[in-house]
Amino acid sequence: MRPHTMNKQSSITGPLALAAPRYWLLWVLFGLLYVITRFPLSIQQLTGRTTGWCLYYLGQRRRHIARINLELCFPYMSEAERQELLRQFYSLYGMSLIETFTAWWSNPAIFHDKVTYEGLEHLTNALKKGKGVLLLNGHFTTLEIGQRLLGQKVPFDMMYRPHKNPLFERIMSNGRQRWNGKVIDRRDVRKIMRSLKSNHPIWYGPDQDYGKKHSVFVPFMGVTAATVTGTSRLAKLSDAAVIPYVARRTENHGYHIKVYPEISNFPTDNPEQDAIRVNQWFEERIREVPQDYLWTHRRFKTPPPGNKRLY
Repeated sequence: MRPHTMNKQSSITGPLALAAPRYWLLWVLFGLLYVITRFPLSIQQLTGRTTGWCLYYLGQRRRHIARINLELCFPYMSEAERQELLRQFYSLYGMSLIETFTAWWSNPAIFHDKVTYEGLEHLTNALKKGKGVLLLNGHFTTLEIGQRLLGQKVPFDMMYRPHKNPLFERIMSNGRQRWNGKVIDRRDVRKIMRSLKSNHPIWYGPDQDYGKKHSVFVPFMGVTAATVTGTSRLAKLSDAAVIPYVARRTENHGYHIKVYPEISNFPTDNPEQDAIRVNQWFEERIREVPQDYLWTHRRFKTPPPGNKRLY
């Protein structure tokens, strides 16, 4: 969907249209989730783990995708080890679904004394150069809650893929913008560049498979994978700093946000080498807490030429 098409759809999908019967069940679900986000974080996380247990048993297709991914990325593990890792992932995956709505709807007071930060100076110092920042982050189960918590310290804009469901798109966009900057369709390069030229940080998650266009085939967790070259292209066009960060859950139902130093000597004139460096950063973070990565995503859905599909 082109950005102007999305805007046209948004303009005609007003409050009355979103009250149509086909959205009623989704409204009920949102209402239930809103109630859950009023509970203490400990209760929310317990609810999330239970949700993950249900998804593990009911979501056969996604469970199959996750198993294939784990076999490809951790061939040295035994089947029993990978099965345990899969169960741990689903526990965190369920928690992430609850945390998503906590990130969008909760009062900031709920995070009081629950969050620690490390390396914020890397981000603030980069912004002093006045050329914007690409905030590099991956599709970990802490994605939404991490955006919310880092945004409490340094607000930023977000690149994203609009949701096909108009009601979910409205809830998601409003939730993300409530506590942070604006959301930008990842295909709208003009808006992205305007934001960077205005010295705004922009969240960017280039670790998913977006097809062959604008991608190169380089290793990801030891598997040749289609990897977008957007990180180096945007950095080259804007001269923005590329700064990675990661969010982790801690004991006592808390969170730790770690901002890493700017990726040095980046970008280069070699898009493949740049993509390899970006993938290597993700690999290091994944190996630190492997159960925290979004294994249900079809990361290897685009095979290299001559190879068969894996899913």
